[in-house]
Amino acid sequence: MIILDITPLSQNFWVALLEALALLSFFAYLGWWIARRIFSAQLAQLHVDIHNRRVDLDNCHKKSTLSEDSKLVQVHATSQRAAIVDMPVLIEEVADDLKIIEGIGPKIEEILNAEGVKTFARLAATSAVNLKEWLEAKGPRFQMHDPTTWPEQAALARDGKWEELKKWQDELNKGRLQ
Repeated sequence: MIILDITPLSQNFWVALLEALALLSFFAYLGWWIARRIFSAQLAQLHVDIHNRRVDLDNCHKKSTLSEDSKLVQVHATSQRAAIVDMPVLIEEVADDLKIIEGIGPKIEEILNAEGVKTFARLAATSAVNLKEWLEAKGPRFQMHDPTTWPEQAALARDGKWEELKKWQDELNKGRLQ
């Protein structure tokens, strides 16, 4: 059995107190110095991370900010064809489900997407004449479709008027007025 003899370094109370304070001060300073070294390294790493994230954020802002030249597309009308003029085009458009529009199925949605119409807003801004031309260009299978109401339906969907759109679609027959 080991017996620890804990006796003060000095027999005088005041000297022992000073020795204890000196040891406490030394270990406190040693702990502070070690912590400072550890945390200064971590703090330096955090500053590097902040800098990298700011650079990433700036790059993201630069990508999302479109120049005036790329925001607008000028399509000029030809004599036999209606056109879209000054329609905003976002580089990273999020495609809508165009099959919600009465009369548009998966194949017609593919045709519209190939023509650059991927959102309700784009479909609402596209003339029925253009839509009909695109369908006729794909052959007799698509020529029978009537896109007359599609831009109006898309405008309701774009504006979030879902109840009004549903009510109107109940009156339609495959996208056509009955």
